[in-house]
Amino acid sequence: MNAMILAAGLGTRLRPLTDTRPKALVELAGRTLLEITLTRLRTFGVTEVIINVHHFADMVIDYLKANKNFGMRIEISREEVLLDTGGGLKKAAWFFLDDPSRLDDPFLLHNVDVISTIDLRRMLQFHTENHALATLAVQNRETSRPLLFDDHLQLSGRPIDNKNTVISSEARNLSSIQLQALAFSGIHVISPRVLPMLTEEGVFSIITSYLRLAAQGQKNPRLPRRPILLARPRPSRRPHPSRPRPGKRVACRRLTFRLTRFLPRPTLESQGRLWN
Repeated sequence: MNAMILAAGLGTRLRPLTDTRPKALVELAGRTLLEITLTRLRTFGVTEVIINVHHFADMVIDYLKANKNFGMRIEISREEVLLDTGGGLKKAAWFFLDDPSRLDDPFLLHNVDVISTIDLRRMLQFHTENHALATLAVQNRETSRPLLFDDHLQLSGRPIDNKNTVISSEARNLSSIQLQALAFSGIHVISPRVLPMLTEEGVFSIITSYLRLAAQGQKNPRLPRRPILLARPRPSRRPHPSRPRPGKRVACRRLTFRLTRFLPRPTLESQGRLWN
């Protein structure tokens, strides 16, 4: 399985740590975020990875060389100008399209500053069984950039200037929609079929593409019926109170957090998918 790690950003939430290093090389309990992400992906069968870089790009490249790419095939997508998530993925699309025999094999897109115990294998299975274009991890938490879902848990739009902007669809009666705001968590499973559909150019967010595809009549990102309890522990060596104690049963419990200087309370997590 292939993956892309988004590591090009400036890491503004982690300043002053990122004043002298890329966010990928910020350490947590003696390990860099990049090592943690690569090790986790490898655990789930990922053997080939492309990483986009920009901020202190050479430090990331030298770090990978010094660690012999952690035993994986790793390619670098250097961005002279930050391209955001959509632009970065589009620039690296060749990595997922160069083998014609694997065009139906989904890949992971993962932010380097997101640490989780989400079952990626289960997420991949969910994605495959539903013939999805993309499967997204979302959370019920406060965010400045929520996505709006209707009462059928289908992507319906996003708030703009504190107003709910709803995408159009001939298949739905928008006047009866009750909208729920959810936050995207920075982990996707994506089919290579979506890559030629990224018609935006230059700097753009992948969420812009998802919303456009939904509005054009693709079946929309949805959430499964069963949410997963989620917590965002502090980046500390000490065990977090929400982490399960040894021997404690934790059926369907998953932990995820994104490193930031301000950490919210435990939230709920679900998955959404972009159907085709």
